[in-house]
Amino acid sequence: MKHLFKVALVAAGIFSFGAASAQTHEDSTVGQKIDKTATKVGHKTSQIAATGAAAIVDKKYEGKCGPNGQTVYINKHSHYYYISKKGHRIYLKKSQLMDKPKD
Repeated sequence: MKHLFKVALVAAGIFSFGAASAQTHEDSTVGQKIDKTATKVGHKTSQIAATGAAAIVDKKYEGKCGPNGQTVYINKHSHYYYISKKGHRIYLKKSQLMDKPKD
């Protein structure tokens, strides 16, 4: 009788652990999707805020663009930069500037 009770207890423990791990796995994938979406929203918000601030404070460099066609700005120290997808300023040398394609 003692062995039967021990086996039943072990089986119940394994069953409950399996059910809990399956639920945790589902929660983690949902959590990962939420994290990725929140990160994307944060990067886009940062990019929009940085672009807006650069457009107000700094001068646009007409006729030139960044490596992927980004708008190039000139700050008060005559440094050239563009805003990345994450909202960071990426500084360029004058030799790295490209001519803006004609529309």
